[in-house]
Amino acid sequence: MEYTPNYKIPLRIICLTEESVETLFEIGAGEQIVGVSSFVKRPKKAQSLPKVSMFTSSNIKKIIDKNPDLVLGFSDIQKDIARDLIEQGVDVWIANHRSIDGILRYVQSLSQLVDKKDAGEILISKMLDKINKAKDFSRSLKQKPRVYFEEWDDPKISAIQWVGELIELCGGINIFKETQENKPAKDRFINESHILERNPDIIFACHCGKKVKIEKIKQRKGYEDLAAFKNDHIFELEPEIFLQPGPASILDGIDILIDYFKRWDAK
Repeated sequence: MEYTPNYKIPLRIICLTEESVETLFEIGAGEQIVGVSSFVKRPKKAQSLPKVSMFTSSNIKKIIDKNPDLVLGFSDIQKDIARDLIEQGVDVWIANHRSIDGILRYVQSLSQLVDKKDAGEILISKMLDKINKAKDFSRSLKQKPRVYFEEWDDPKISAIQWVGELIELCGGINIFKETQENKPAKDRFINESHILERNPDIIFACHCGKKVKIEKIKQRKGYEDLAAFKNDHIFELEPEIFLQPGPASILDGIDILIDYFKRWDAK
């Protein structure tokens, strides 16, 4: 007797982080999401979906009650949530990518998983167009700005890999490039003295879960001598764009960086 596969496409999906939400909406599978993180902001319509999770903790009962076919999360930080769900018999996929290439692979894998391969390829093509736009713009710059990207302020954490790569794609110099491939945040802690020594032309602050206070940054000891301070090039970036390893960082993040670098180059 010939076996006939009965593969079930996941129709009820819980998203513990933002990049899976945005990817699913981008490829036309947003209606399959039945629960999201409390931090979700993109797209706007996703904000009305049931909240079942923070980043480092989740309401396991709420998730189970949603009867999900699949739970999507990100990074080793969510390993305990994944373990608790797996113990309850739930299918869980925790992605752990950190690079631009990893984002592209993630979109490809997720689109195949939800039977949206063609839409996934279209989305990847859009992202590749943005990457090529960044490369073209980079070649047009008269000089490359030295950039300090601050992911957190106390302790100070430098840019994660995909952000550092975006900065350099758009023509900037990530002044802490040597730390960007370190996956744990603790391995990207930096000393204030190193920021002062490397004298960034631009400072981007992007703090996940809290508002950046630009004036407090300007009041830090020694910052008045930095090029970024003297030229008033200290800016806040949106974490929902830059700190999610998904389409937003490429589709919108590149345009934002290009705009800032263009203004700096024209000074």
